[in-house]
Amino acid sequence: GRVKMAAGGGRYFCTAGRGMEPFLAREVQARLGATEVDYVTGKVFFSTEAEPRELRKLKSGERLFLLLKKRTPLTVSQNKGKMLQEIKSLVTEEPKYWLDVISIWRNFHGHEEKKDDVSQENQLPLKRKSEEETNIAIKRQKTEQVRETVSEECQAGAGEGCVVPERKSDQHCRTESETSLQDPSKSSGEKPIANSEQLNFSFRVSCRCSGATAKILPSQEIGRAVGVALMKQCGWRVDLRYPDLEIFVHLNDIHSVVGIPLFRLPLANREYIKTAGLRSTVAWAMASLAEITAGASVLDPMCGLGTILLEAAKEWPEACYWGADISDSQLEGADVNIRTAGLMDKIELLKASVKALPLPSESFDAVISDIPFGKKFKITKDIQLLPDILQEMERVLRVGGTIVLLLSQDLHKRMDGITKCAENDSPNAISDGASETATAKALNVDGNSSSSVNGVEESCLSSQQTHFGSLVPDGIYGVSLGKTDAFIYKYRKISTAGNR
Repeated sequence: GRVKMAAGGGRYFCTAGRGMEPFLAREVQARLGATEVDYVTGKVFFSTEAEPRELRKLKSGERLFLLLKKRTPLTVSQNKGKMLQEIKSLVTEEPKYWLDVISIWRNFHGHEEKKDDVSQENQLPLKRKSEEETNIAIKRQKTEQVRETVSEECQAGAGEGCVVPERKSDQHCRTESETSLQDPSKSSGEKPIANSEQLNFSFRVSCRCSGATAKILPSQEIGRAVGVALMKQCGWRVDLRYPDLEIFVHLNDIHSVVGIPLFRLPLANREYIKTAGLRSTVAWAMASLAEITAGASVLDPMCGLGTILLEAAKEWPEACYWGADISDSQLEGADVNIRTAGLMDKIELLKASVKALPLPSESFDAVISDIPFGKKFKITKDIQLLPDILQEMERVLRVGGTIVLLLSQDLHKRMDGITKCAENDSPNAISDGASETATAKALNVDGNSSSSVNGVEESCLSSQQTHFGSLVPDGIYGVSLGKTDAFIYKYRKISTAGNR
């Protein structure tokens, strides 16, 4: 049913890439003091009284929404009309309800912010014929629904991080159809509830539909039905490019959800990263597992563009960070990113091979790295070097320190092979580390960790985890990088390298 919108707090949901939901659930508890936290694939629901500036600080989520409605899945039938009526009931409310929604929206956005987000080259002339505006809106609505449908397909693999082809300029979006979202009072005899405030208010509906409902009703048809219902109810006008209010409707086999996005840009868009490398949410999640504390020394020996170091240094600024890479171009890119983020005094860079780091033994408290497996930088025929890389990371890590690695599916399989071999060399080896990772450790954003997660458990994979030298497995986490899946491995060093 309808979610109560209290003046001092609210019910929210945040989208997340696949595998990131447990990280986000931990984060909203630790950072926002959230309650009633639960999650399904791709979404985390929670309640909090946190201010907008605090909500904006979330690092492991994609887009944040104020939750308006959450109901059981739509009743599927062959009667499309009946289904559409049930869908319309999700947004049909008394006028005061939507005025409250508008008020909350403006409190988060600042009504004037809209002007700042408009690209100068895409601005429309201020004066347009009303018929032209309506026809353009219809064409844009169809285009938007197609884009949203594509985005939904990407969401299954990458949160909301995929790039969808850009819309054409509005001047070229005329529709051949005469059908339009015309003034409902002309066609139905109903008078929309109207005042100067509402008549000047614009909106768009973003609809995502999957599962059984999608087999009966396309997203475009649902979006149009919801749009018409709101026009009749509130007298608002459609504007799919720069609306005052966006209404998000998601129907699947788990639930029916209605929400409004609280910020125009995704949380995952980091203003302090000039050139993106690894997805920022995954980089942050890796850093959160490293248990970084004040005064700690942290190394990324294959730092690339430095995304992991940037995320870590922004969140845990009391530590010291070093990044190494063998590639001049990657180090140059990392240097630009570090300068853009204003972290020159926090992160040091050096050119070095991860196979032979010019660094003292046992000099770092944490080692975090994305083992390259992309098209440009990767380990393929040299995959047998993985044991050497691990040994060098183990060497520079202090006893009690942590190693956090991101591995591709191929390297994940290779890692299992390495650890199984290492098991024969280590009298303390264990064949199954599931017991060590049954419960997640909750993130404390001040830099420490605690053992309570209020019942939220990690998505650890209990595949065979064994020792590698002095490294004890402390969790494997499957995450999506969009078109491919990857695995975050966490190890803890229990003794001096070589003493086995």
